[in-house]
Amino acid sequence: MTSFRRWFLATLAASAVKAESVQKPGLQLPPGAAVYQAAVKDLFVTSYEAYQKYAWGHDDLLPVSETYFDGRNGWGASIADAMSTMWIMGLTDWFEQAVNHTANTDFNIAHTPDTVSLFETTIRYVGGFISAYELSGGQYPVLVEKAQDLADQMAFAWVGNQSIPYGYIDFTNQQPTIATSNIAEAGTLSLEWNRLSKYTGNSTYQTLAEQSVQHMIQMSTPLPGMPAQGIDPKTGNAVGGYVTWGGGSDSYFEYLIKYARLTNTDDNSYADAWLTAVDTSMKTLLRTSTVDNWLYLADYDDNKNIRHVGSHLACFYGGNWILGGKLTNNDTMVLLGLQLTDACWNTYASTATGIGPEVFSYISSDGNYTGDTAPTQDQLDFYYKHGFYITGADYFLRPEVLESNLYAWRATGDPKYFNNAVSATISFKKYLATTVAYTGIFDVENVDSAKIDDMESFWFAEVLKYLYLTFDDPDHISLDEYVFNTECHPFKAPPAKSSYGSGSGPHPVDCPPFSLQNPSAPLPAVSPIPAFLYP
Repeated sequence: MTSFRRWFLATLAASAVKAESVQKPGLQLPPGAAVYQAAVKDLFVTSYEAYQKYAWGHDDLLPVSETYFDGRNGWGASIADAMSTMWIMGLTDWFEQAVNHTANTDFNIAHTPDTVSLFETTIRYVGGFISAYELSGGQYPVLVEKAQDLADQMAFAWVGNQSIPYGYIDFTNQQPTIATSNIAEAGTLSLEWNRLSKYTGNSTYQTLAEQSVQHMIQMSTPLPGMPAQGIDPKTGNAVGGYVTWGGGSDSYFEYLIKYARLTNTDDNSYADAWLTAVDTSMKTLLRTSTVDNWLYLADYDDNKNIRHVGSHLACFYGGNWILGGKLTNNDTMVLLGLQLTDACWNTYASTATGIGPEVFSYISSDGNYTGDTAPTQDQLDFYYKHGFYITGADYFLRPEVLESNLYAWRATGDPKYFNNAVSATISFKKYLATTVAYTGIFDVENVDSAKIDDMESFWFAEVLKYLYLTFDDPDHISLDEYVFNTECHPFKAPPAKSSYGSGSGPHPVDCPPFSLQNPSAPLPAVSPIPAFLYP
C-alpha cells in the first residue's frame, strides 16, 4: 500500500468519526457580551428573589398580586425548573438551597387536589432534577431518587398492554384520567426516562417511553412521517387528522432527532422518522409570505386544507432543523432552519414592544386560509408592512424564538442572532417588569399593556437560560456536547456519530393507509397556563 493511499484512508476514517459540528468552530463572542450576560443574570436574580419572598416552595410566583399559585401539584415547579440555570450561572448557594427543598419534599403525593400531568411533570421535574444531578457532577443522588419517585407513580399512566400512556394520573389511587392524549404528551418522555434508567439501573423507564414513541413512528399517518396531533391511548389510533409542528405535536418531532443524538442508538428509526417528517414538511407545509418572503411551516387540517397559521410554540422548529441538519449532514435543512428562525424573529422585530405574539397568520401564493375568520383591515395593514398579522397578541414568557435564535447564533456566528438576543433582553427588562419581578403581557403591540399575573417556571428554565447561553462562552454547554430537553434542561451527550439515520432522504414506514377517525373528539388543551384555569 502506498504512503498516499494510507494517508487517504486514514483521512477518510478520521472524517467519519463524527457528524459535522453543530457549533461553528472557533466561534468568538462580540465585545460587550459580558454586559448583556450580566443583565440576563440580573433578570434571573430579581425574579428568583421575588419568588423566594412571595412564593417559596410553591409552583409559580404571581408577580402582580405578589402571591403564589400551585398549578404543577405544589412541589415547587419554579425551584425544579431553575436549578439547571442556577448551576450554569454559578448561583451555587441557591442551587444547594433548591437541592435541600427537593430532598425534603414528598413527591409520592400531589400537594394539590389536581391530577398530575405526565408531560409537564416529566419535562420540568424529572428533567430538571436529572439535569441538575449531571451538571453538579453527581454530587446529589437525592435528585435522581426524587425523579424516580415521580416516575414510579407516573408509570401507572400505561394501562395493561397499551403502548400509549394517558396524559394525567391521580397519585392518590394511581388511576389515570381516561381521555384523549396528543403526540406531544405521549412522545416527549424519551430523553428524561432514558436518563432515569441510566442512573437507576432500571430499564423499565426507558422501555415505557420508547414503546410509546415507537408506536407513533409505526402508526398510520395523514402525511408521511407526520402523525395526527390527537391519539387515543386505549386504541392507539389517531384522533382526527390535524398535522402541525405547533403545540400538541411539537416536542414529539423535536425529540426524534434529539433521542438519536443523546443515546447514539443503533436503531435508526428515530432519526429516520425525523428525516421523513422534515422531508414531508419541505414538500407539503413550507410556505413563503407574499410580503418580504418570510418562510413558515403551515398546518394541515382534518379536511386536508393548508392552514396559514403560526405560533410562538411552533417557532422551536428553526433550531430543531438546524440541529438535525447538522447531525444528518444536510445543509439544505440547516439553511431552511435559519430562514424559519429569521421569520420567527420578525414577529418580535415587528411589534411595538419588540416581543413576539402567541399566535399569528400570514398570506402565501396559495391564499390565506386559516380555518378561522378572515383578517380585518387592520390585520391586513399590519401584514403588508411585516409579512404576518397577529391573531393572539399575548406573550406568556414563551422561549421558542430565543431557543432557535441560540442554535442559529452558535451554528453560524452571524452577529444578527447575537443582536436579536440583545434586543430581547432590553425589551424584557423594559416591558415585562412588575414591582417585584417580571411577567408576561396581554398585548405585544401595546407598550402600556396590562401584565399577566403569572410568572411561569419556564421563565427560569428556558427564556433566561437561552439568553444567558447566547452571551456565554460558546464552549460552555456546547451544543456539540449537550442535548436540551424541551424545557431547556441540558443532558450530557456522548461524542456524536458520523451521521444519524439510514441516509439522506425520507424513510417512510410500511403501514396501512390513514383513515380519519373521530375528527370531532375533544383534544387536550395545548400548553395551557394553569393560573388562567382557576378563578
